Amino acid sequence: MAKKRGIWVFGDYRNYFQNRITLQLLSRARELAAKIDAEVCAVVFGHWTDEWVDDALSHNPTFCGVVGEYIAHGADKVYLTDHPRLAAYSMETYAVLMERLAKREKPEMILIGATAFGREFAPRVAKRLGTGLTADCIGLDINPEGLLVQMAPSFGGNLIAEILTPERRPQIATVRPGTFQEIPHDYVRTGKVVKVPLPKDLTADRVRLVRSERLPQREQKLEDAKVVVCGGRGLGSKKKFAKLSELAELLGGEVGATRPVVYADWIDHDALVGQAGKQIRPQILFSFGISGAIQHTAACNGAKFVIAVNKNPNAAMMKQADVAVVADASQVCTTLIQELKRRIR
Repeated sequence: MAKKRGIWVFGDYRNYFQNRITLQLLSRARELAAKIDAEVCAVVFGHWTDEWVDDALSHNPTFCGVVGEYIAHGADKVYLTDHPRLAAYSMETYAVLMERLAKREKPEMILIGATAFGREFAPRVAKRLGTGLTADCIGLDINPEGLLVQMAPSFGGNLIAEILTPERRPQIATVRPGTFQEIPHDYVRTGKVVKVPLPKDLTADRVRLVRSERLPQREQKLEDAKVVVCGGRGLGSKKKFAKLSELAELLGGEVGATRPVVYADWIDHDALVGQAGKQIRPQILFSFGISGAIQHTAACNGAKFVIAVNKNPNAAMMKQADVAVVADASQVCTTLIQELKRRIR
């Protein structure tokens, strides 16, 4: 019986209760696998994972840990290397381990989250394997020839390119958090765990972690927010843009921004929605003073309901909106805040 092709997802399990990118990739990998009759595999490097593996193998529904979580969210198989040396992330060691495992098992594709770590890790893996890499994808599909179609913004975000890797293997892509929706946790789903020993001939790391400190995070991430209030340069000034924070707080949402606004230092880069920022899928998206450059609209086209306010009725964002209001964005924002405060009382 011929070995099934593999679609691999790198398991970035740091703070995995909040960071859902691996689960989102597993969900899309399952859909891709169905089109080419492949199996979905998660790859995990770390330490103190034995208890999670034992629990996953016993199919304990009360606690599955990282490995069991990946199986419950779509992985057919988990490749696991557990060793004290892997307790802290090491770029060099992780890249070598992925290279050796991929050369041995020959996966068809490797999907990696476009996090700060993933953006540093993926190019090193691709270079070691002598294959291509498409970074910051906003979409993945399979073409009639069975190749991975990697959709990514290009030419400054003005075009969406469909990129193929026709000859080299594996096909590697990084994907932005929030691009895909994770599938629900399946408590009865089972999978195979393959323990991979740490090679004895690994060279010493040239970079050593001295200590790490987790930065405080806001209560919810922009990409997970149900309501997002986005603002663009059409608001006119940093002072007027600041009103969006008050509106978002009243609506229980988060503030997003376009690239010109971030580059003008009206708000931190964490709020950027676009090619170099976040991919969002809110239930309701408010768009104030945003023209609608493709690098922005492509990052928020998963929004369920869009309300856009702009003086220009022909702006791309207005045409994409479910409700388009031709008016001064700052004035409408101020009026909404006043009305909400009156009604909340």
